[in-house]
Amino acid sequence: MAGSRGNRTGALRLPAIQPCGLSGRKSSSTRRFVTEAVSTEVDPAGRLSFAVADLTADDGWNAAMKGVDYVLHVASPLGPASDDPRALIAPARDGTLRVLRAATSAGVRRVVMTSAANAASPSSYATEGVTDETLWTDPDDPTLIPYRRSKTLAERAAWDYMEGYDGPTELTTVLPGAVFGPVLTPDNLGSVGIIARMVSGQMAGAPRIGLEVVDVRDLVDAHILAMTSSVAAGQRFLATGEFLWMTDMARILRDGLGERGRRVRTRRIPDFAVRLTARFKDPSLREITPSLGRRNRHSTEKARTLLGWQPRPAREAVLDCADSLIAHGAVQPRHP
Repeated sequence: MAGSRGNRTGALRLPAIQPCGLSGRKSSSTRRFVTEAVSTEVDPAGRLSFAVADLTADDGWNAAMKGVDYVLHVASPLGPASDDPRALIAPARDGTLRVLRAATSAGVRRVVMTSAANAASPSSYATEGVTDETLWTDPDDPTLIPYRRSKTLAERAAWDYMEGYDGPTELTTVLPGAVFGPVLTPDNLGSVGIIARMVSGQMAGAPRIGLEVVDVRDLVDAHILAMTSSVAAGQRFLATGEFLWMTDMARILRDGLGERGRRVRTRRIPDFAVRLTARFKDPSLREITPSLGRRNRHSTEKARTLLGWQPRPAREAVLDCADSLIAHGAVQPRHP
């Protein structure tokens, strides 16, 4: 199974694994990154090869798909808020279509695309209830943050493309929640940076934000099941996990890490303080303010029933994530 960073995707070639979508000048460093990361778990000798392509350009995709049986499209741009919403939307949607056009042209068996649970959620985070894969987020809602809109539009574009396609290639999408668990490298932490900041004492407290925590190892299992199961073709699968408030996460870290968790602050930051900080001090917080007090949940019954998917407890994902961050030197907890 191939991982990805930035504007890159992965293609699984049997018996070799071929991460493709290594963009231009970064291809050499990305080769080293992937090889070194995979080497921490298994010996990649003879099983890991590379193809160069970029989600924002047409060149290289047809060549990357030669001999490929399955494609795992796990990449989507993730970055800070921008005044131009197209900065995230265009590469996410257009990149997805480039992958699908190349995959269908090559006769790939199945494409598994990583979407997001936020593409199957009510527009308002405050909406009560439990939702499933039948719900689509409204991409025209002006309150949506660009990343959430980009994930929704990209997945919708994928299904629209496949609706007009008549051929052997199948599509399945996986919609994860907040991904934690062990890291292979301290580079580009993404959402895992939340735990790094908690453990290092950089957070004065926890905002009233809830996350459906899924372990990265369970998310890999969900992708493999989506790739290989005959019943997965043409389906969306939510792969969220147990719901935790960030204060719950802080207490798990504080109690579970012992002395290493002494810097974790467990107090809740009032909503008004978060909004004031976002407005006058830290604009990067503006994208999280709509999720303050979120009460919506997602059902994973479909993945559990059809695929036999069984995610582990959120506590394990949170603590294993912190342990790996400490082991990689990404955080410096207080020692006795």
